[in-house]
This record gives sequence, structure tokens and C-alpha cells, in this order.
Amino acid sequence: MSARRDVKKRRIVDLSQPSLDLFTNQPMSSSGGKKLRLNQPLAKGQDQPHVVKSEVKTTGPAYAYAPGGTGGAGLAVTQPTVTMNRAPGKKLVIKAFKVKPKIPENFVENTWNRLERAVRAIHASTPVADSLEELYQACENLCYHKKADELYSKLRAVCDEHVQQEYTKIVTIPADGSVLHAVDVSWSSFCRQMILIRSIFLYLDRTYVLHTAGLRSLWDMGLDLYRERVMDGQLPVKKNVIDALLEQIKRERDGERIDHHMLRSHLRMFMDLSIYFTSFDPMFREASELYYTREGERLISELDNSGSGGDAVGRYLQHVDNRLAEEGARCAQGAGYIDVGSRKGLIATLESTLITKHVRTVVEKGFVDLVEKSRLSDLKRMYSQLSRVGALEQLRIAFASYIRKAGITLASDPARDASMVEDLLVFRDRISTIISQCFDDLDVFHNAMKESFEFFINQRQNRPAELIAKWVDAKLRTVKGQTDEELEIGLDKALVLFRYIQGKDVFEAFYKKDLAKRLLLQRSTSVDAEKSMLSKLKIECGPGFTSKLEGMFKDIDISRDYMSSFRESSKYTSQLGTIELSVNVLTHGYWPTYTPVNCNLPDELARCQEIFKEFYMSKHNGRRLTWQHMLGSGLLKCDFDKGRKELSVSLFQAVVLLLFNNAETLTYTDISKLTGLEEKELTRTLQSLCLTKTRILNITNRAVKTRDLLPDDVFAVNQDFENPLYRIKINQIQMKETVEEREQTEEGVFQDRQYSVDAAIVRIMKSRKSLSHVQLNAELMAAVKFNVKSQDFKKRIESLIDREYIERDSKDSNLYVYLA
Repeated sequence: MSARRDVKKRRIVDLSQPSLDLFTNQPMSSSGGKKLRLNQPLAKGQDQPHVVKSEVKTTGPAYAYAPGGTGGAGLAVTQPTVTMNRAPGKKLVIKAFKVKPKIPENFVENTWNRLERAVRAIHASTPVADSLEELYQACENLCYHKKADELYSKLRAVCDEHVQQEYTKIVTIPADGSVLHAVDVSWSSFCRQMILIRSIFLYLDRTYVLHTAGLRSLWDMGLDLYRERVMDGQLPVKKNVIDALLEQIKRERDGERIDHHMLRSHLRMFMDLSIYFTSFDPMFREASELYYTREGERLISELDNSGSGGDAVGRYLQHVDNRLAEEGARCAQGAGYIDVGSRKGLIATLESTLITKHVRTVVEKGFVDLVEKSRLSDLKRMYSQLSRVGALEQLRIAFASYIRKAGITLASDPARDASMVEDLLVFRDRISTIISQCFDDLDVFHNAMKESFEFFINQRQNRPAELIAKWVDAKLRTVKGQTDEELEIGLDKALVLFRYIQGKDVFEAFYKKDLAKRLLLQRSTSVDAEKSMLSKLKIECGPGFTSKLEGMFKDIDISRDYMSSFRESSKYTSQLGTIELSVNVLTHGYWPTYTPVNCNLPDELARCQEIFKEFYMSKHNGRRLTWQHMLGSGLLKCDFDKGRKELSVSLFQAVVLLLFNNAETLTYTDISKLTGLEEKELTRTLQSLCLTKTRILNITNRAVKTRDLLPDDVFAVNQDFENPLYRIKINQIQMKETVEEREQTEEGVFQDRQYSVDAAIVRIMKSRKSLSHVQLNAELMAAVKFNVKSQDFKKRIESLIDREYIERDSKDSNLYVYLA
């Protein structure tokens, strides 16, 4: 054949002509290949062409040699489809060559020379003489003739030579910004060159390299060469580049602007060369640790010099937050130039140098000031940073210590008793706000607050419980301008403080005392509010705690039924005349114990008492009534020169005012004899009538109105009294609770506690068999929730010895022994 035709066209094969050698273009010998056979054998000597009209597909390669040259570039390899015209019924047989075709002697060398020239032109960034298609075909031909191994080795050698030349250009450049530019240009050019070279040798890369174990792809081969020849650890270029990169990062940390694109290019080069985490990352982390260690020490030194203060600590915390954000942005995927794999180690380094090393200084210098000034943003920042390094325990300790110190200041000063409860509520609200908004509402901080409040609020034993009870009493008494919602919120807050006190029975004693006055004198805001507080206490302490308080409400309800029955009975009401009587019958065990106060009632009032007593005894024969005059009240109609008024007064005030129905003037001594009141009670009653704004009585014998009343003072009704209201309430002057009265209340509480103390001592002695006095006292304090005075403890010990629960040791009087 003279030339290769299009395989899709029909071919006419002249069977009379001898076959040609496809490489030498010489006729082949008659025995050089198999003859074409048809269905019927050709006649001997037949040499005319025979046209066969059928297609025959050959499975082996066919070769065609283009005329006009002897180089390997003219050799083409195809898989043709041979089309022949075959007569019907004839069989075609194709025989292989007897002698295997050979490539020309200079075929490999000439082909490689063309490829080498192209590779060197690419390295030199000059135009390539041949087309890429021809170069690709040349590579394919060499691979087909099993020259791929030789081709791969020669290509690697040429690339190696080029990379070494690149190294000689870079190695002389100093380790500053210029080396980064030079390496960036070299690396970018090398990557472009390797992509182009790989496209030419793609057939080699996808066949020979792919199927040969242990052989690197062309791209990886190029990376290996660049890493070994330019970025090897023994060579100075890599160190110079890393030093220059670290210097650029340091400049940016100092506030200068740098070329992020160049840094990103170099660090991606390190990633491509697989030396990022082995070479750059350790040095980067070491440099970062050194930088932030120095910075942290400098800032803490400035903090020490400035003294303690929340402002300086707040600035330091803000600086640490800014650094964390900056380093996070440098390692952000996509936006940052440092690989995201460095983020964890870098942030850990920053946390160690700026937070962990200075936790104690930061907390000691600024925590208290930040809390006192309620700088919530800085406190939240401190919590966030300490939680990063697992230092929340130091924060919790400082938090608890602050609460204890501030709480002791509020609760332990007797001068602040008047505002102690309000101050504690405000203080607790502030602490709760800090926990919820700054400390993520963690239970450890809630527990720290609870333990700290319990610590300082019980330092004064029973006094806080008493003040909380009185604060609740003030809230539940009739107060103008207070809505039901505000009252409910106040009661909830008081209940929070109630949970902290250990002497809850002390609270119960004072609360019961005040509740009795509210119920009997009708001073309560509302029955619903009272019952709401009662239900809260019941939920908090159980039904046993509120059983007596519930009994007080039950007595009021029963007394209301008594009075309805009394008023419906004309037998009794007809005897009262114009007087309206209302009596509350109280169960002795439910209500506080009151000391009876002697008082000589007017005849009309004494007669009313007897009438009701007769009514009550008719229903409950055998019971005994004890009248408590100090809790009584009344409504008097008084005629003054300027009109009639109704005065709401206490029973003692009513007794005094009724005396002036029979006399124009009375001396202090006369009033004392007629009423039979003791001096303190009489003085308090007269002061409320003549020394207040609603002055019902005048002192006629002296002009100076002092609070001290004299025995010879003369009192008369103030006929000029006037008031725009028709009904006026005359408030009784409240006597301050004396130390003796408070001790009496506390003594009554201890009388109730003694059973708990006795039971605790017996349980301890039963388990331990024998204990010294000091040991028993210590274990008792741990067993009960209230403090026991040493003298009370001794009394209970003596009581148990008398009842033969324990005894003193015969050899050691300070040792107690349990008696089974």
C-alpha cells in the first residue's frame, strides 16, 4: 500500500500484487504471510484482481507508513476495518506476516529528541515547535513500542535538571520579602509547566505509570523533585521561606498590612509538597507561642503596675477576645491563608499563653470590681475565656468568696437591720442576673450562691429569720399603691431568703405572732394573699410547718360563724343595746402566747363580755375563756364642736376616751387608777391620743408638748378637733421589741427544739456508744440545722442523764456512755 486511507472508506485489495512491508515499503516474500482464501480456491496462476464485497474486521493492528520521510513521526497505529467485495459463498482467510515488522533504527531517539525539545521549551517558557497533538502521538507511539520505562526516566531527568536550575536562582536571595516573591514566581511557573508537560505525556501517565506499582504520577514526580531539590530540610531555601513567612505574620499581628495572596500561595505550596505539618506548622506554633508569651507578660505587667481594677482587666479580656478572633480568621477555611488544620493547635497556644498562665492575676485583680460595677459584658468575657481552659473552678471560688464577704457586710451589721432584707433581695437579684446572663446559668454557680447565702445569713443565728418574718408582715399589712402582682413577687423573693435560713422555726414563731395581729386587728392586705403565702410555706416545709398557721385561719372562720349565730339570737343581742359586739374565739395551741394585761373595762363593755360568755358556754359547757384585752379594738362615735366623727381605736384607747364621758379633765394619775393599766401601756396609749397629728386629747396644764408624760399632766378632750374624713383611724404607737421580749420568743422556739435535740443526742450516742462532751457537741451541731447554745446543750444532757438515756463515765466526767 502506498498510503493509509480512511478506515471508514471501502478498500479495493489487489490480490495479484505481492504484499508490502509496512516499515520498509518492500515486497514481502511469497511465504511471508498467509494467503487470502475465498470460499472456492483460486485457480493456479490466477493473478487478476478479484473484488470482494464484504467487510472483514481484523483484530490485530495495521500499520501504514506515510511517504516522504523515514522518521518515526510518520508512523501511525490504527485498528482499521478492512472492507472488501466478496462474491457470495466465498470464504476470506487473512494470514499474518511471516517476519515481524521492525521499527526504524532511529525511531526512539528521533521521537525523544522532539519530545525533549518541547519539554525544554516549556521550561524556558518559549514557543513549542510541534503541535501538542503530534507530541501526544509521539508519546503514545513510544509507549506502544514498550519504551515507556525509558521515556519516564528521561523525562524525570530533564525535569530534575530544570528544578536544580531553579534552586540556583533562589538560593542566593536573602531571607526577606524578596525570597517569597522569587519562590512564588518559581512555584507558579513550575506548576503551569508541569500541567502542560503532563498533558503531552498523558498517555504515559495513564497507562504505564498507572499500572506500574511504586511509580509516581507525573504530577507527583514533579512535586517530589521540587521538594527534594528546592524545599529539602537540609537546604537553606525552605528555612528562608518559613522565616520570611513568620516575619510577615508577625508584622500583621503588630498591626501592619501584608500581602495575604502571597502567603496563601506559599502555604498551599507547602500543603502540595506535603511539608506543611512537618516543617511549617511546628515552627509557626513555636513562633506564635513566643510572641503571645511576651505579649501576655507585657500586658499583665502593665496590669500589675496599674493596680487592681475592673477597667484594666476589662481591657485585657477584650484584647484576648480580639486575638482569638484574629487567629480564628487566619485559619478560617476559604477566607484565611493558614490551613484550617493549624487552627486547633494555634488556638490552644493562644489560650495557654494569654489565659491559662494569667488566670489567677486576672481573677484577683478585676473580678470583684467587675461584679460590684455589674459589668456584665466583661464578666461574660471572663467566663467564656476561663471555660476554654477549664479554669471555672477558680472563677467559682472567687464568686463564692465575693458573695460571702459582701453578704456578711449586709447581714452582720445591726445598724443595717432596718433595710437588711431589702438589701439582701437587691443583692441576690444582682447575683442571679450575673449567673443567668454571664455564667450560662450553670448549676455550679447557683450552688455557690446558695452555699454562700446560707453561710453569711446564718452568722447571726436567729436575727435574719426574725427580720424576714417582719418584712413579710410589712408586705401583707394594708399598704396603699401595691398591686396583687407586686405583692406576689415580693412574697416569692422573701421565700427565696427563707430557704437559706437554718432557723425556720424562728421564722415561724415571729411570723405567727405577726399573723395573729393582722388577723385579729384586720390589718391584712387580703385573705387571698395570706393564704397564698401559707401555701408557699406549706410547699416549702411541709404540712407540719403550717398546721398551726392553718389552725389560726380556721379559728377566724369558726369565730365568724359564732358571731352570726350570736347576732341571730335576740335573747343576747337585746341585752347589748346600741353596742355592736364582735368576738374572736381562739384555740390556745394555735396562737402565740400573750401575757395577760389588766384593764378595768367600763361597765357597758364588761356587761358585753358577760353576755357573750353566757352565749358561748351554752354551746360549749366546761370550756374556759381568757380575754386578751391588748388585742381588742373598737369604733367610737364622738361629738366635737365641729361635728361628729367615728374613731377607730384600740381597746385601751377606747377605755381612756370613754372616761371623758363622765369628766371634763383628768390627770395622768386619775386615768391610771381608773383604767388599771400598767405605766408603759398607759403612756403609749395617751401618747397616741395627744401627741400625734390626729390629736384627740389636749394637755392643758403645760404648753411644751414633749413625748414624756408627767404624773400631774392634765388631759381634756380637744373640742376643736377637725378632719376632712368622717371615720379616722387612731394608730397606736408601736413599742419597739425589747431584747427581753425577743429572748422570750427565742426561748419559746428552743422549747420546741428541745425534742429534736434530745432525739439527735440519743441517735448519736446509740451509734457511737461513748463520746466526750466536745465530740458530742460537734456531732450534734452537724446533725441539727440550727445552732444550739452551750448552756442549752448542757441542760439537755442533764435531762437525758436524769431520764437514764446516757450516763457519765465513772472515771471521766467529761465522757458520756449510752445506756441500752
